[in-house]
Amino acid sequence: MADARRGTRKRKPQAPATRNPAGAALRRRRRILVRVIIGGMILVALLFVFVFPARTLLAQRQKTKEQRKTLELLQQQSSKLEEESRRLQNDAEVERMAREQYGFVYPGERPFVVVPPSTTAPPASTTTTKPAKKP
Repeated sequence: MADARRGTRKRKPQAPATRNPAGAALRRRRRILVRVIIGGMILVALLFVFVFPARTLLAQRQKTKEQRKTLELLQQQSSKLEEESRRLQNDAEVERMAREQYGFVYPGERPFVVVPPSTTAPPASTTTTKPAKKP
């Protein structure tokens, strides 16, 4: 009855397990290759996790230094402009600048411009003139 339930198919007898030295070496090489690939992937992952962010951090620090120098320069310029603005609140300073830079005068005043002497010598005369004869 047991044969009736199982069917009439006969199974092939399996060959006894024999060790193939070439197959074992191939499996060993595959295992080593898989381990090397997994190790490489772990190394790449570590690079992405640690090295690239470190480079980014160093670049950001450099950029921060540059921006701080720029900020310091701008603060110095701002303080100079504030000082000039305070000076220009004084009427005497505005009058002085108007007279010096723009030549402004009050009505009734006469402006004079002092011309500095020439630093170059006048051209030498190469022609001689004859005295005029009297008729």
